[in-house]
Amino acid sequence: MNLPRRRFDVLVIGAGGGGLRAALQLAQAEANVAVVSKVFPTRSHTVAAQGGMNAALANVLPDNWLWHMYDTVKGSDYLGDQDAIEYMCRAAAHLVIDLEHAGVPFSRLENGKIYQRAFGGQSQNFGGEQAARTCAAADRTGHAILHSLYQQNIRAKTHFFDEFFALDLIKDAKGYILGAVVLEIETGQPWVIEAKCTLLATGGAGQLFRTHTNARINTGDGMAMASRAGIPLQDMEFVQFHPTGIAGKGMLITEGVRGEGGYLINREGERFMERYAPHVKDLASRDVVSRAIYTEVKEGRGCGSHGDYVLLKLDHLGEKVIKERLPGIRQTVLTFLHIDPIDQPIPVYPTCHYVMGGIPTNRFGQVVAPYNEGAEEAIPGLYAVGECACVSVHGANRLGGNSLLDIVVFGRAAGNHIIEYLQGHRYHRALAHESVEQALERLVRWERSGDGESVDGLRAELQKVMEQNCGVFRNEEVLKEGVSKVKEIAERLQHVRLKDQSKIFNTARLDALELENLVDLAQAVVHCALARQESRGAHYRVDYPERDDARWLKHSLYFQEQEQIEYKPVRLKPLTVETFPPKERVY
Repeated sequence: MNLPRRRFDVLVIGAGGGGLRAALQLAQAEANVAVVSKVFPTRSHTVAAQGGMNAALANVLPDNWLWHMYDTVKGSDYLGDQDAIEYMCRAAAHLVIDLEHAGVPFSRLENGKIYQRAFGGQSQNFGGEQAARTCAAADRTGHAILHSLYQQNIRAKTHFFDEFFALDLIKDAKGYILGAVVLEIETGQPWVIEAKCTLLATGGAGQLFRTHTNARINTGDGMAMASRAGIPLQDMEFVQFHPTGIAGKGMLITEGVRGEGGYLINREGERFMERYAPHVKDLASRDVVSRAIYTEVKEGRGCGSHGDYVLLKLDHLGEKVIKERLPGIRQTVLTFLHIDPIDQPIPVYPTCHYVMGGIPTNRFGQVVAPYNEGAEEAIPGLYAVGECACVSVHGANRLGGNSLLDIVVFGRAAGNHIIEYLQGHRYHRALAHESVEQALERLVRWERSGDGESVDGLRAELQKVMEQNCGVFRNEEVLKEGVSKVKEIAERLQHVRLKDQSKIFNTARLDALELENLVDLAQAVVHCALARQESRGAHYRVDYPERDDARWLKHSLYFQEQEQIEYKPVRLKPLTVETFPPKERVY
């Protein structure tokens, strides 16, 4: 097949904060960079991040990067790799200032310094006050960062392929990644984009669940592409449920509301978090708060006519604070609930928010895979950053405010390492035509005619199964049923047919390709959740309620082709400081 072909030094797939930060680093080093995005870049999901970005600037209260590191290790339930966590926390303050210089309009204190608010899981300082570590631009921090990074990339002459869908990676016989086959959404024309180096920055997979905070585009495309290329996915059992989504709808109510002084109440008007986390109350880590809300509802203390949510109270903060620091939240609540949080509390319930697992990488953004008795080596020419990657700095549970930090720190780190890689790989390798043909088979499969199930129907069923069989609380019986049901859905997917066979802006075909990705990832999540017989972070097993460091202080690796799970050790040794050994995790 004679396809349009383009060549670049680096191909970045995904135009969120991680992809754009890496692209900017590369473009400023005069590399020829292409960014492929299935939406216009400023529509990427980073734009939805509300609360802020963690960094120990100590602008409000005393703070230290080592405290930030400890909080992140503890928040990860000790599954985070401590060398990567140290690297991230040490770099945080520098990267915030870097973003400020790039034009991010952070909110300000009266003395002109960057405003910082308290967030969940942040430790108390020596004075007994909770650290205020999260740098915020009102409640639109991700929006501000994404727009600034996009503008800087335009200035640096990064090449954008807007509204192109990445089908699959191109891989040669020696294992080098040579770029990707992409689909031009406007025309339906597949393209080959060759690159000496490819960076995956495609975000998460919240669309696995029926109720979620994620954009429609979050279908785990990069993770699924890596998995089809033979790369295992790491720690996929750890899916975070944000405690405060709008009840019944899922839209995110930022943790920043509680950071500003909002709190949760049950139907009796009780601040119930005082029972679950007596020290930090409503600012415990997200997994703790989510399970507390779920328990309150299950035990009959939920609000509303059906008792199926709790209330987030912020009217006591006053009109001035809400309008200045939480304007986006107020607008969201007005739009979707037709109530004003200045006057009334917000009905909330846990909603799928973030995937801690993903494509295994080291702290330089290189994708790594096991090759010999547990040892790892980098996949030549392939990098990953952001939510699609697993460094792992989040371990079993991500702290709020660390996701924006993650994408910026490791986007920059990957960009720097790619610059070094390009110096040793000056020329393009020969195109692997067999790999291109394999990618095109995904498109040909959806040209089959005849009757069959619909994409929308099967996707809705998948989301329902994941919500019911792999949610906040899990047990063996429910997970086994989930494994069986997801496997059945994967088999039924082969018989799904498209009625619309047009080429131009055929969103039905995109939905079908995204569903393939979601089904692949759903299998990884349920298999790994069934295998892990302990409770750790966001993974809570009712039948194994305790954390088991003796047996399970290790990362899972799921191989799609063999439906096989292997494990690798957690890196407990930091770069320069003493290890934080696992201990009981209480808030």
